[in-house]
Amino acid sequence: MSTATYTVTGMTCSHCVNAVTEEVAAVPGVTHVDVDLDSGALTVASDAPVDDTAVAAAVDEAGYALAGR
Repeated sequence: MSTATYTVTGMTCSHCVNAVTEEVAAVPGVTHVDVDLDSGALTVASDAPVDDTAVAAAVDEAGYALAGR
């Protein structure tokens, strides 16, 4: 099992959290997604390491961005 943590910018409410969770959960290989609204922390669990580009694209699709990208 692999876990990666990212920081999402621009989230302001539970709808934001739900949108990011839904999009990232759809990335192939992802088994669990946890988003913390207060810190912007996005933790992604998967069976094998997930491509950071795929996670960034999913966050972008939800309307937000990963910090530093």
